[in-house]
Order: sequence, then structure tokens, then C-alpha cells
Amino acid sequence: MTSRSKRHLTLLWDSMAGMRRQYAAAVIMMGFAALLGLMAPLVLRTTIDSILGDAPIGREGHWLAELIALAGGKTVVLHNLWLCAIMLALLSVAESVCLYLKGTWSAMAAEATAQRIRDRVYDHLQHLTYDYHVNAETGDLIQRCTSDVETIRQFLAVQFVEVGYALFLVAIVLPMMWSLDVTMTLISMAMIPVIFGFAFLFFKKAKQAFEASDEADGRLCTMLQENLNGVRVVRAFARQQHEIEKFASSNQEFRELTYHLIWLMAVYWFVSSLLGMIQGGGVLIAGAYRAAHGMLTVGTLVVFISYVQRLFHPIRQMGRILSDMGKAMVSLQRIQEILDQPIDASEAHLLSPRIHGDIEFRNVSFEYEPGKPVLQDISFTAKKGQTVAILGPTGSGKSSLVHLLSRLYDYQAGSITIDGVELKEVNKKWLRQHVGLVLQEPFMFSKTVKENIGLAQKEADDAAVIEAARIAAVHDVILSFEHGYDTAVGEKGVTLSGGQKQRVAIAQTLMKDSPILVFDDSLSAVDTETDAAIRRALRERNGATTFMISHRVTTLSEADTILVLDGGRLVQTGSHEELIQEDGLYRRIWEIQSELEHDLQAEMN
Repeated sequence: MTSRSKRHLTLLWDSMAGMRRQYAAAVIMMGFAALLGLMAPLVLRTTIDSILGDAPIGREGHWLAELIALAGGKTVVLHNLWLCAIMLALLSVAESVCLYLKGTWSAMAAEATAQRIRDRVYDHLQHLTYDYHVNAETGDLIQRCTSDVETIRQFLAVQFVEVGYALFLVAIVLPMMWSLDVTMTLISMAMIPVIFGFAFLFFKKAKQAFEASDEADGRLCTMLQENLNGVRVVRAFARQQHEIEKFASSNQEFRELTYHLIWLMAVYWFVSSLLGMIQGGGVLIAGAYRAAHGMLTVGTLVVFISYVQRLFHPIRQMGRILSDMGKAMVSLQRIQEILDQPIDASEAHLLSPRIHGDIEFRNVSFEYEPGKPVLQDISFTAKKGQTVAILGPTGSGKSSLVHLLSRLYDYQAGSITIDGVELKEVNKKWLRQHVGLVLQEPFMFSKTVKENIGLAQKEADDAAVIEAARIAAVHDVILSFEHGYDTAVGEKGVTLSGGQKQRVAIAQTLMKDSPILVFDDSLSAVDTETDAAIRRALRERNGATTFMISHRVTTLSEADTILVLDGGRLVQTGSHEELIQEDGLYRRIWEIQSELEHDLQAEMN
């Protein structure tokens, strides 16, 4: 067993905590069911050979001899053969009860284990790094948390205990058959090694086929999830046919891989059934010949035929068991890949200082990939209550800079301090509770407007929600909705416009009352008048240190300090009045926007 397989089994074993005894009980019930099922043929053999015939009852049937004596002896039973029928019925009922308990206990244990795996994976996902989620495919993660867990649950509920049944059956049947007739036992076991070998080959092929099918399923889920999320973009660009063709191609790939898996299973069941019929035919022919020549009793032949049928089913099932085990191992591997991803390390030992908002960058450099710097040698200061505006072309590092403040990423060189404390020495959770971040493309949960705004607080006060909405200049808009603050925004806020979503996200952030606010181009979808109203309300509300990324000079002009980034470097810094006097990027943008504004006003007049 490889170290990777051991880790997968360790994951399964740990997830079964609290349910191992129940699994053991289910396996034991399966063992009792196997034993009871093997008693019925012995009752038939004794009835045929010893009640209807004169053959002595062997050692394997001593318990039947005691029951016959208890019933009044052979003569009484011979004249009351219904007693044998009742015995067979009681054995069948007892076997059914054991199978019922096995099924119930194994299903309950499997459900609990699957629930624990889902909880563990979901908990792990919540603590993975920001960078992991940026690069992960959501559809594939959903498929691993649902389909893969379901595959494991099905294996545990059905096939896992079948392994115990097969082992119990072989352990009990072989000695009993051997004690009845050695020659017939050897004949009965002739095909078993062949079937086991074929099952092992099938297992290897089926595992590879399932892994390919499962990965194709993950790609299909990812494509579907992306298409549903971007349905408005698809329609806006009339790309429906292209998306249909792309999905059809991926769906065709999934179908072909799944069809190959089904074909492998069909081949296995056909070949194993054929081998089983050959085995059964061989036992029948050999047994009939030996019975005709007095080397075997008819009752013993009935026992062998019955035992071979009972034994052959779980042996045939070994291929199915191995196949499902292969599927479960693939699913465990895919789940383990998530659990192997490093989480944000526990930082309980780090500092949780009072945060006021004095920030200093000293020669800060940052890169996502080694050798590809995104920010280089950035230095500036921001005092408590000041507004710092950031301007720069696409890819200049603006968002990366403000993401460092929340430690979504950690810088590789230089120093960032908040109120004199090195940022890397501050607990991430504590830090993020004090930094309010509003993204350019905010995410809305499928809840009401009120619930989305109050998300930052467990029990949001209505007055606080309304006040935050007023500052974000969205209160009047919300009141215009049919249900006001109780209006459902739909999945990802689909019922809101871009500007409305941005303003709801601002209100949501303001509920935290953070001493540091970051607006990552989050006023881009609102008009200039609303932009100005929001900034004015923010200045009047509190003295939070505010970072504001924007491409509007009118938004930037009121900031205490303006940072101009280009190519990851800080090329200009100063106030609006200072920067328009310098020959540089800021002045060129200001001139372009001023000219456009002048032309627009001229056209309106």
C-alpha cells in the first residue's frame, strides 16, 4: 500500500470516528445473515437424506439432530414435514432481520461519515488562503464536495459491509463444504481464482476510467457554473450558440468517458456471469454423476449447488466492490487534494493591538510569482483620518497595494506598519475586523437588502442599517423597491444594477465601523453626483483612514494624498494642486478628463 493510499484510508478512518462500532455491528449482522443463510441448505439435506432417506446426520448437522430429537424423533418429523418448512421459514425471517439491521446501521453510519467529511471539507475551504480561491475552479470544488462525497457514502453504505459478508461466507462455507465432500469442494472452487484475477484486472481499468469520468464531470460542472454566472454577458454578446457548442463538446467528452466505464462494467458482469454458469454447470454435472454412482447423496448435492450459488454471488460482487472501492479511492484522493492545501496559519499568538489608522509603507515590494514583481519599493505615509487616493493604469498594482493592508497577501520585502506595529505581526482575523474593503465587483448573497447590509453584524439594528444606507446614498433607492429593505436581491444581487450593488456593498462595509476603509474602484458604477454625495457623507461620518482607487480626477482631487502608480512603482505622490503642476501621468489624465468634461458641457448648452 502506497503512502498516498494510507493517507486516504486515514482520512476515511478519522471520518468514521463515533461510527466504527456501528459499522462493526453491521458487519457482524452480515455475518449472522451469512450463517443463517447457510443453515437452510443443511435443513434441506437432512430432510432429503436423513428424514426421507436413511443416511446418518453428519457432524455439521448435529444441531439439527438435537432439534429432531426435541420434536419427537425422525418418525414424528417424517409424518409432520411441515416442521421442516417452518424451520426454513424461521431461518429466512431471521436472515432478513439481520440484513435489515445491517442495512439500517451501515446506512446511518455512512450518512454520518459523509456528513463529517462534508463538514471537514467545507471548514477547510473557509480557512484556505485568498490566493487559492482566486485560482480555484468553483464548479470543480462543488463537484468534489457533492458527487465525490456521495460516491464515498454509497461505498460505505453498501459495498463496505459486503466485504465483511464475503469474508464471513468464505470463512464459513469452505470448511463446511470440505467436511461434506473434498472432491466436490475442489470442483466448486475451480473458477474462483480465475474470477478473482479477472476482478483485479477490472478494478485497475475501472479505477482509471472512473477517475477520467470524474474529472470530466468536474470540468462540466465548472463550465455550467461559469455559464450560469455569466449568462447576461453571454446574451449581451449573442454568444449562446458558441456556449451551447462548447458545453456540447464537454458533455460529449463526459458521455464517452462514462460510456467507457459502463462498457467495462458490462464486460465484467458478462464474463463473470459466464464463468459463474460454467462453475454451476460443472458442479451440477459432476455432482449428478457422483450421486448416480453412489459417491454422493442427493441432499449433499443440493447443499453444494446452493452453497456454490450463495458463494458465487459475493465473489462476483468482488469486481463491483473493487470497482466502487476504486471510485471511492479516487473521490478520497480528490477530497484529500483540498485538505492538503495549506490554510491560513493560526495566528492566535500574534498581536491584536488597538487600531487607529496611522499607516506607513517603507520600501515595500510584492510579487505573486517569483521573479515577476508587482509592486517595487513603495513608500508613503497616511495619518489617521486622511484620505489616500490611488491612480494608475491597468496592471500598475493598485489593487495589490490595498490588498496588502488586509493581509490577503503578504509582502516579500520592506515594511508596513499600522500605528507603529509591523503588519505581519498583527493577527489576520483581528486586522480584517478593522479594515473595511469594498471591491469593484461586490458579491451579494441571495438574501434581502437588509440582510446583505447587516451581514457584518450578527444582529444588525434597523436604525444602523438605514444609517449605513443613507451614507452610501442608497436609502432612497431601497425605499423605491416594492418591498423596501425586505426586497430579495436574487443570486449575486442580479436584481440590482451595478451602481446599486456597489452602494449596498459600501453600506455593508460601513456597518463594521472600521477605522480603515478601502474602496477598490468601488464607485466606478455610480454617477459623479452620487460619488460626491457618498464621499461627503463619509467625511462627515467619522475619521476613518480611507484608501480610494479611482480613475476619476474629481474623486481623486479631494484626497489628502494622491499616489500615482505605473508599472508597480510609485511615480508621483502629492495633493491634487501639487500634481497638476508636475509634468506626469496625473496631469495628463486631468487634462484629458477636463477637456472631455468641457466638451460635454458645451454640447449640453
